[in-house]
Amino acid sequence: MYHRSLYDIVMETGASIGKLIQEMQNEDELFASTLTLRAVEAQLLIMAHTIGNVTPALHQRLIEVDWNGWAVLHDKLRHGIQPRRSEIWYAVSALVPQTMKLLQELRRKHPVWFEVGY
Repeated sequence: MYHRSLYDIVMETGASIGKLIQEMQNEDELFASTLTLRAVEAQLLIMAHTIGNVTPALHQRLIEVDWNGWAVLHDKLRHGIQPRRSEIWYAVSALVPQTMKLLQELRRKHPVWFEVGY
């Protein structure tokens, strides 16, 4: 059940981020929109915090995830550290999609790990 909860949170926040930036053409457009940037950062904080709480078993199975990238992003968002533009853009353009894809692949290969009763 824990893995499923983590999975659901990551997928929901990732989808929210995707919707928020869907119409944006580039990095400058995201950072010019204060409200959208705040909303994206809020979703990234939830996602980074969730990723930071994966079990050792999931961590070992997701070796391709940029764990350091998530840790740096989490630290900057949680503590309000600026500048963080490059970390935010890296997260929305690469880290979020990659992590979601890897989690989806892991769930497809090992569906039992993500069952509610597991």
